[in-house]
Amino acid sequence: MARRDEIECWLTDMDGVLVHENQALPGAAELLQQWTDSGTPFLVLTNNSIFTPRDLSARLRASGLNVPEDRIWTSALATADFLKSQVSGGTAFVIGEVGITTALHEAGFIMTETDPDYVVVGETRNYSFEAITKAIRLILGGARFISTNPDATGPSKDGPMPATGAISALITKATGMEPYVVGKPNPMMFRSAMNKIGAHSENTGMIGDRMDTDIVAGIEAGLHTILVMTGISDEVEINRYPFRPDEIVAGVHELLTTEPIESDEIGFLDQSSI
Repeated sequence: MARRDEIECWLTDMDGVLVHENQALPGAAELLQQWTDSGTPFLVLTNNSIFTPRDLSARLRASGLNVPEDRIWTSALATADFLKSQVSGGTAFVIGEVGITTALHEAGFIMTETDPDYVVVGETRNYSFEAITKAIRLILGGARFISTNPDATGPSKDGPMPATGAISALITKATGMEPYVVGKPNPMMFRSAMNKIGAHSENTGMIGDRMDTDIVAGIEAGLHTILVMTGISDEVEINRYPFRPDEIVAGVHELLTTEPIESDEIGFLDQSSI
């Protein structure tokens, strides 16, 4: 396992790591600029499949973070990448919004309600009972069941709302079929992200705020894992799991390096790396 100072490429989660409620977290802008200035390959990852990378880039820019759209990797892109590797020029019935439909179109897929190769369930704010019924019938008719991500709930200004995992569970109950879930914690999402930037697991780091998605997937993908405490995790949450990240830091501001590096800072870096 590489030490932090041996990491050449970075994957980082978005919410709880770089931003919180559309506000940039301390050190996020500086870390992204540091990677950009040094030519360090990186991708910002999100399980959210509603938005296209262009949409997310604009949202991050409004938060004060400069992330080009080609530096963003969503569960929708990972799903489209996976399906393209399975069936070239396939067909799909999709429950979801522009993030997943655009990704599938760009991967060469045709959207259809007639005998599709796949039923793909992604995030949407308006789940239709009619569309869910259609998905159930198509899966019972032989279509393969894919989900972009396992998140059961998502945030809204009024509180939690049902998300992809909850809708997939409804379809599973009706069909007896479990979906193949591409997004985190499936390490498939990290592997496809690394392929996009030409990274290798032995010199890639993953920064996340969730033990049950970011960290476990990073471990399974063979990455150097760093948990930040600016998201949902606390010491009680960390101790619930039988695995540990390589590092735990207060926030991404602790990952900034200064030039030139002073000798006492080198000692700090060595001690904080595992």
